[in-house]
Amino acid sequence: MTKKMGFDWHLRLRMAERGMFQTSDLVSPLAERGISLSREQVYRLVTSPPQRMSMDVFAALCDILDCQPNDLIEIKQTNEPVRKTVGERAAPPVRRSTIRRPDLT
Repeated sequence: MTKKMGFDWHLRLRMAERGMFQTSDLVSPLAERGISLSREQVYRLVTSPPQRMSMDVFAALCDILDCQPNDLIEIKQTNEPVRKTVGERAAPPVRRSTIRRPDLT
């Protein structure tokens, strides 16, 4: 079994601790820090764990919520087997090659 890493995203929890209960509560504070995201983008950021995020956005969230990166992301190991994606083939078996030399007689 391959070790697979995952994470828990605690943005909504950190927002609630600061009295921010609507996703739109982040739009203005982000804009004040030079981050322009639409309401829909902020909604997705709050409601589902991001797979990719700009470090500028991440730093702005930490500043807005007065927290550290570890307060937003909790790294964890998921003991689930890593599944192959569609179309991915198993590695071919290793086959040792043999060298055959012409008979020198």
